[in-house]
Amino acid sequence: MTSTASPLSPVALLDRPSGEGIAAGTHLHGFGGFHGGLTLALLASAMQDAAGEVAPGLRLQSATARFLRPIGDDFRLETSVLRAGRTLTTLGGRAVTDKGIHVEGSAVFGNPQPADWQPFAPAAPEAPAPEECDVFVIPPEFVAISTYLEIRPVGPNRPYAGGTEPELIAWIRILEDERPPDALRFVFLMDALAPSYAAVLSTLALVPTVELTVRPGAQLAQASSPWILLRARTRSATAEGWVEEEIDAWGRDGAHLGSAQQLRIVRTG
Repeated sequence: MTSTASPLSPVALLDRPSGEGIAAGTHLHGFGGFHGGLTLALLASAMQDAAGEVAPGLRLQSATARFLRPIGDDFRLETSVLRAGRTLTTLGGRAVTDKGIHVEGSAVFGNPQPADWQPFAPAAPEAPAPEECDVFVIPPEFVAISTYLEIRPVGPNRPYAGGTEPELIAWIRILEDERPPDALRFVFLMDALAPSYAAVLSTLALVPTVELTVRPGAQLAQASSPWILLRARTRSATAEGWVEEEIDAWGRDGAHLGSAQQLRIVRTG
């Protein structure tokens, strides 16, 4: 596939029309290819536009991507309406190059309904303000897209530091954007930390994402800061290297902004 656009930043990509082709410059790579969270955010944007043609005002409830193979070339997004209903609308999407399908995805959209049901949400971990935490710099030769992010870890755990708990907590924001995250930026940020399983590793091993699901919360629309507090924790891991990870996000006021789940697999080469 020939180049379809000049390389752009993550925010510039998310803010432009979703129907345009995407130049997969190496500056937007995570480990081994185009960043997974940004891929899902772009897919969600395309599916959101398609859902808006079915019914205006639909809100993203859940977005999922299954990563079949890395994206190294320019790609395009394709969408389809799987079901359009009065309460829920489901879309399908995929990222495609001339080599075939690289990522398959789906998203659920719904209209906010006035109700008075009892809400529940996990409480935020204790954390100092982001300004009180040191900046953690990821070498861009490992994760090039990290130059667009500011990460300030909370607590002692760090990736590949040989710790005892497979958990990472950090404040994170997009450097080029002072606005609170919308749903698409939120999807991108939910895949911005290193794998939580890496906190118990002492040597470099890749832990790529096989499947990622992000669910923006109802309180995301009231977020007032570009900073979000992420807690990523490995829920289970097998001897074969399959890792189940859960991620939660909160605002500076402690409001729960949403959650994510990842299926990962450990690779040594």
